[in-house]
Amino acid sequence: MSFIKAESFQIFAIKEFRLFVAMRFFLTLAIQMQFATISLQIYYEYTKSDLAQGMLGLTEALPAIVCCFFSGHFSDKFSRKKILIVGVVSLLISALFLVANALPNFNLAKSFGVISLYVIAFLFGIIRSLFAATTHPYMSQLVPRNFYTHSATWNSTAWQVGAILGPVLAGIIYSLNVKQNAYICHLLDCVFFLISFGCLLLIKNKGIPEKSETAETFTQGLKQGLRFVFKNKMVLSALSLDLFAVLLGGAVALLPSFNDKILHLGPQFYGVLRTAPAIGAVVMALIMAFYPPAKKAGLALLLSVAAFGLFTIVFAISTTFWLAFLALALTGAFDNVSVVVRHSILQLSTPNHMRGRVSAINSMFIGSSNEIGAFESGVTSNWFGLVPSIILGGCLTVGVVITTNIINPALKKLDLSKL
Repeated sequence: MSFIKAESFQIFAIKEFRLFVAMRFFLTLAIQMQFATISLQIYYEYTKSDLAQGMLGLTEALPAIVCCFFSGHFSDKFSRKKILIVGVVSLLISALFLVANALPNFNLAKSFGVISLYVIAFLFGIIRSLFAATTHPYMSQLVPRNFYTHSATWNSTAWQVGAILGPVLAGIIYSLNVKQNAYICHLLDCVFFLISFGCLLLIKNKGIPEKSETAETFTQGLKQGLRFVFKNKMVLSALSLDLFAVLLGGAVALLPSFNDKILHLGPQFYGVLRTAPAIGAVVMALIMAFYPPAKKAGLALLLSVAAFGLFTIVFAISTTFWLAFLALALTGAFDNVSVVVRHSILQLSTPNHMRGRVSAINSMFIGSSNEIGAFESGVTSNWFGLVPSIILGGCLTVGVVITTNIINPALKKLDLSKL
């Protein structure tokens, strides 16, 4: 028991890590609630279209991809705390706009209709690239190296709990009065962003990155980051697995449509289904807190991504709420294993002066592929139908695992304790 306490929970003795986890939770809660509300508004108030849902993801992903290398460069050159502060304040301003936009008499935004929601998604793509390049490198500066795997686990838990509550709150509040309650959701977002901002201000560590031994231009730094990722087979394999899993298995993006057309349920049930992956992820995070995937990390990574694909298929053929909920929860549980393993590999393998750039590349591989996957899901649903498109994504995900194992057989023997 002393081993479990020391290895799993002693990290919370670090005050700045506690503040960081609280900041991460409220920031995620606000962001997830905000985008769940935007998604519901686009579907129920404007379009009733799967393609429009996919376009929302693409609108966010494109600026995130374009900006990720610049944000990685900034993260390796400037105070990471200040970068996060700029990002949170920007999100607070956008949330205030969404509050006004949801009011019936806000004529300026109403004249642009759904376009104003896509503009906010576009701006968030830029801000998210800053978070993606900065959050994990900053966390690595708050904890000792021997706590990296546990910090990744608890950071993921904070994210997942926020991801559970955000869509649930959005779905429940929005369903009470579709035409009037979007502004209440966005008003709550403002409160959560303010709490996150307060936690961030209380962290004393400014997150100043270590200076590189040689002076680098932006282009040289970018090349160095790319060279590091593509020469490190374990890093590249872990990133590639998650990339194709989220790109091809983007069932969550079609939830408003699946909830409406297949399950024939209202917006409040969308909120519950939207949180199912996060609920599964939290349960898995608690398991990993006691039994971290260290010695058999590579095998756990391969099996978890394969399971993610299989339960995506189960979700596709679900015709009842509870089966759909269970399948989504299991996709979230197994996805969280790959998240923790991937971030542990990145933290343990990457020098501090390069963490911003490598995190930015990770964001391009993983974070933006969520949104591009949402677009892909919307397009394939338009072509093949809602259920066949989800089944296809699950099958292709399993195929990617088999291919990765053939290309890099050493991955299944990866032991994090030896990095």
